[in-house]
Amino acid sequence: QVQLTESGGGSVQAGGSLRLSCVLSKVSRIPYCMDWFRQPPGKVHERVVHIDNEGSTTYAESVKGRFTISQGNGNSTLFLQMNNLKPEDTAMYYCAAAFHASGCPSGGGTWEAIQTFGRWGQGTQVTVSS
Repeated sequence: QVQLTESGGGSVQAGGSLRLSCVLSKVSRIPYCMDWFRQPPGKVHERVVHIDNEGSTTYAESVKGRFTISQGNGNSTLFLQMNNLKPEDTAMYYCAAAFHASGCPSGGGTWEAIQTFGRWGQGTQVTVSS
């Protein structure tokens, strides 16, 4: 069973930075795509950034210019560098991987699509104070 394990969350003041990591393990095939999602308190999941298996990325407008996704360790680790954090970035952040093309439409799929066609981790909490 594929496992995704996030780490790197924490509490910072506005303007600060955090780097999230996601380790992908027990993988028998390469994901079609990977995403970082987040769920703010009392709200639904929203996609933060999407990366396909060719390295093309799509960022949510709210994080463009502040967040950067990257891969390492032969693409078995996914990173999210978050700079100039704002209180509205406060959320539980989830790493997700889709193993079917239906979970990876151009620009990224929905959280519901990931639940059908992919796997996700337990999340890591990011709290930004003003």
